[in-house]
Amino acid sequence: MTTLAVGRNRIAPSAVLELLKPITWFAPMWAFGCGVLSAAQPLRSSWAVALVGMVLAGPLMCGASQAINDWFDRHVDAINQPERPIPSGRIPGLWGLRIAAAWMVLAMAVATALGPWVWVTALLGMVLAWIYSAPPLRLKGNGWWGNLAVGVSYEGLPWFAGAAVAAGTFPDSRVICLAALYSIATHGIMTLNDFKSVEGDLVSGVKSLPAQLGVGPACRLACAVMLVPQLVVIGLLLRWGSPIHAGIVVLLVLAQVALMPRLLRDPKQQAIRYNATGTSILVLGMLVAALALRAGP
Repeated sequence: MTTLAVGRNRIAPSAVLELLKPITWFAPMWAFGCGVLSAAQPLRSSWAVALVGMVLAGPLMCGASQAINDWFDRHVDAINQPERPIPSGRIPGLWGLRIAAAWMVLAMAVATALGPWVWVTALLGMVLAWIYSAPPLRLKGNGWWGNLAVGVSYEGLPWFAGAAVAAGTFPDSRVICLAALYSIATHGIMTLNDFKSVEGDLVSGVKSLPAQLGVGPACRLACAVMLVPQLVVIGLLLRWGSPIHAGIVVLLVLAQVALMPRLLRDPKQQAIRYNATGTSILVLGMLVAALALRAGP
């Protein structure tokens, strides 16, 4: 296997890729693509730049945030997930931090090339990545703030950046409304991810919402937080003269509601299943909303 020489150590590229967690890149790349569509500009004039922007949102920005998170979680991971690249020694010494810093620099360089609004968005995303993982703020220690930071970073900021790239200017208020609403909905999605670790959170003092509120109340809250922003999106689409798109989002919301009773009966066991079904349906609604702006009234 090819390795990277780092002094006396050698790091396998597969360990670096594992650190950057490609499985997490989809959400911000999808949001960026929705942003491009919602700007309602001809794709032939922006598709190449949009592809670069998706690389920025996923492999670069999201990858950097994952490396940052793993670096600051290395002591906890040494106990709970010792097989990860940093605690296992596959990425030794300070190299986890160095990789995160290098990826940040590369991301900001690409963001600079895409224009001032993308640069500002990328900078805010990097700040959120640091304060999410790093002390003293370490927002991930509290479900209210940590989930919001992830929602903004994974949905709102990429959506805004995609629209800014496609339009070549500051996106209009409708784009910002959709980006904000789906950021809030993602807060609920992130709560679902916390059910699998609620016992460990209670022992370690991590204030995830299931740990703070209890499993049942946290699940009901997550469902509400996912649904209410989508209901607002439906209302806005109707107001903006897109009844067909609004109707499609209604059907997608009803499909999510139909899946929620099973989730509510056993959140700890069903959260993963719901993420694969209900959350995927929500994500399709993002695309429909973006296409509504593209189609116009």
